[in-house]
Amino acid sequence: MNTRLRTDISVADICKGFVYNQLEGRGLFGLGGKLTIQPEYQRNYFYSEGGGKREAAVIRSLLRKYPLGVIYFNKVGEDKFEVLDGQQRITSIGRFVTNKFAIMDGGNPKEFHSLAADQQALLLNSRLLIYECEGEESEIKEWFQTVNIAGVPLNDQELLNAVYSGPFVTLAKTEFSNSQNPNTQKWSAYIKGSANRQEFLERALEWVSKGDIGGYMSAHRNDSNINELKTYFNSVIDWVSSLFIEVLPEMKGLEWGRLYETYHGKSYDPKKMSQDVKRLAADDYVKSGKGIFEFLLGGSVDTKLLDVRVFEVPVKRVAHAKQTQAAQAKGESNCPLCAAGHSANKSRIYRFEEMDADHVSAWIKGGATTADNCEMLCITHNRAKGNR
Repeated sequence: MNTRLRTDISVADICKGFVYNQLEGRGLFGLGGKLTIQPEYQRNYFYSEGGGKREAAVIRSLLRKYPLGVIYFNKVGEDKFEVLDGQQRITSIGRFVTNKFAIMDGGNPKEFHSLAADQQALLLNSRLLIYECEGEESEIKEWFQTVNIAGVPLNDQELLNAVYSGPFVTLAKTEFSNSQNPNTQKWSAYIKGSANRQEFLERALEWVSKGDIGGYMSAHRNDSNINELKTYFNSVIDWVSSLFIEVLPEMKGLEWGRLYETYHGKSYDPKKMSQDVKRLAADDYVKSGKGIFEFLLGGSVDTKLLDVRVFEVPVKRVAHAKQTQAAQAKGESNCPLCAAGHSANKSRIYRFEEMDADHVSAWIKGGATTADNCEMLCITHNRAKGNR
């Protein structure tokens, strides 16, 4: 790959013909139409997030004559370029010069047109340090990943978007990486993250590919539609939203793709599921609210998913002492299940550390985690006993 250092391009040059798509939240063109600011392998613009501290910092750096860092252009044709690294900074500059946001100056918010004439001139005349790169696609993509190690690193999905850029990624990002898509509000109830940082797209790809995102993107890189991706994603979301009527905070970020694959073929009563969710969510003994949904989908069997509050050690010691005293008087094991059996442990007295507590009346059937419902079993029987 060939590179050439350029110091002849100013902020004013970059901002000629600057186009920013407010709907998609992305800078499109600059340098009089010669520069594509956000090619498909680039991440979405996010410097405006968090109150816009990052984009304001870019402008303050220029006004204070601080170095802005190296920017890389990829030469794609005669006098045609795309931003290889630096699109967040360039978009911040273009947005400010076109009065899309304000910075604080002397305690007052000021857009570009509100700055003093000398400040405007200082900003527009600032020269940028730019390396112009030219090479094969594989070289450019490798370099893109390398230069993005610094600063805010690309996440895994952003890197995959760069590696497999093409019509499929373009369409997928239009659907899943567009923060203005009205469906994102519904999706955010079940998926952690944001459209801008590609989390919705990542989940959609993870679900349809059963975890092999890179393989799926490679196979579909040149597809002219994303029908399979959209259909599968919507199937998962529709299944969840129809099955669990109330949306709870604990639903966000669960492995809905895996749960869909495992359970969507089974029949459930949404009304009963809703009642059970409410009951378990209000149960003080349930420590893991996130486990409620898989617990119910699995037939209310695996209580480990709920991390049900266990008996306190003092309660268990009292139960152990009481059972041991009664067992010794009868000449049988202090584990009730061993005592009722016919093994060599029928009369064995277990030490405290060889036993664990169990609910006499199963918790799932309404039994409380209280002293009068505590029974000590040997560890073998405790682990073997179901529906605890």
